[in-house]
Amino acid sequence: MLTSSVKGEVPDNESLVKSELLLMDKLERCRPAGAYLVINTTLNQFQLYNKRELVREGVCSTGSYTKLVKSDEESWLFKTPKGVFRIQSKITNPLWRKPDWYFVESGLPVPPAGHPSRFEYGVLGDYALSLGSGYLIHGTLYQRFLGLSVTHGCVRIGDEDLESIFKTMPVGARVYIF
Repeated sequence: MLTSSVKGEVPDNESLVKSELLLMDKLERCRPAGAYLVINTTLNQFQLYNKRELVREGVCSTGSYTKLVKSDEESWLFKTPKGVFRIQSKITNPLWRKPDWYFVESGLPVPPAGHPSRFEYGVLGDYALSLGSGYLIHGTLYQRFLGLSVTHGCVRIGDEDLESIFKTMPVGARVYIF
């Protein structure tokens, strides 16, 4: 039960309204004034905000939480990291650098780091935004899987949504992933 500053006293309606307005004001001041992106990994949805206004929302795909085991010493858990990130860089026509897990998952021998078989254009869409540590927000060839938890950790977004996000979000903008 809410009480006023006097122990045991219930606050009146006017006091509650004032308290709520103060809290809403504090909350509003915590929100970034510029562009930011919110990604909900449970629902596989995103919301793009600019100047504190929702400008776009839609579906995305995030980590599958599956585990790939190569050996007792090496395995990968495909999850999208959660927390507050900043856009590190923006890339047009991104090149995919296939990690070791791609070859293990495909049943292929793992080539050396600079081998040509590790590089492929066109599979990440027209744009990518780097969150650091190898995680990207990027497009996908598999639009039908948007809304599902199927990725290896990156966030996949549809072409039109991705273009809007790419054009709205500057380097340094915040991305909230939960």
